[in-house]
This record gives sequence, structure tokens and C-alpha cells, in this order.
Amino acid sequence: MTHIIESPSPEEPLPERMFGWSDMFVGPAEDPRSDGGFEGERATLVGYLRDQRLTLELKCAGLDAEDLARRSVPPSTMSLLGLVRHMARVEHYWFRKAMAGEEVPKLYCTEDDPDLDFNGAVPDPEVVAAAWETWRAQVAFAEKLVAGTPDLATTGSHHHEPIALREVVLHMIEEYARHNGHADLLRERIDGRTGQ
Repeated sequence: MTHIIESPSPEEPLPERMFGWSDMFVGPAEDPRSDGGFEGERATLVGYLRDQRLTLELKCAGLDAEDLARRSVPPSTMSLLGLVRHMARVEHYWFRKAMAGEEVPKLYCTEDDPDLDFNGAVPDPEVVAAAWETWRAQVAFAEKLVAGTPDLATTGSHHHEPIALREVVLHMIEEYARHNGHADLLRERIDGRTGQ
């Protein structure tokens, strides 16, 4: 027996779905991301991580605070702004805490609200600016740490277990790729833009 489940009527009209080079975030010639072609393990890992970070920025480009903070669908608290805050938190944990061993407080996480990265993503231009500033600072720290560590086998500590820098970088690629998939859907829901 087949059951058909109809989606609830949206409160607002959905944007028209668009696809094509004319509507891509940037044309192929202006795309800041690479097209692969890296040589060696370090260049490959660093290159793909850089491209994933750039993808998150592209998915958020041109949106105001209200759009960036727009939630997906109930009961989810996910938004593009929440993803920026979440990825700042993830960068902070893996590179500052796990790899550099810094004793620093968690970002966007409290005992009362462990999901503050998403729950605190509100449509306020100051919150948006702070999120981008924090994310960029964490990315800059991570890039400097990776560039200054000559051996990708260098270990940090994750839950009191050793973890190699190469595994952390690979994990970050995985983390961004997963959330950039979410960002694809969030952006399409906002203005119909797809791809890249």
C-alpha cells in the first residue's frame, strides 16, 4: 500500500527554482575555488578545505541578516547564519583546543544552551558581523597552525586520545561538505539559487 504524504502549505510563497550559469553564484571564470589539480598530500588536503570554506561564503553571499537567520523548516533551528557560527565553533575546537592544546572557553555553547550556535543565530546585523568575524579569525588561526606544522602526522588530543593533524584536516573537509549540502538547501529555500 502506498501512502501519499502532502507537504503542509507554506506560510509564504516558495521562490521559483533556478539553475544555469546565468544564475550561479559566480561564473566559472570568477570562481575563487580551485578545480582540483593539487600535488601532494598537504596541498590536496589544504586545497580542498579552502574550497569548502569558500563554498560556505558563496552560499551566504548577498543575503541580509533576515535571510541569513531564516530557519529551514520546523522543528529544525538550522540557518545559514547558524552554519557560519557552527563552523566557527568547529574550527575553534579542532585547531585551537584539540591541535594547539589551548585552554579556551567553547564558542557558541553553554551549559544552558549547548546549541547556541544555531539558537543564537538571530536576524541582527551585529550578530551577523560578529559571526563572520569570529569564523574568519578561527579560519586564520587554523591556516597558520597547519602551515606552521611541518609534519601532518603531528598529533593533538581529542577526548584524551591522540589525533593526527592530517585526520583533523580531513575531518574538517567532511564537516564542511556535509554542512554545505545543508547550505545548498537553505539557500534554495531563500531565493531559489542552486548549484556550486
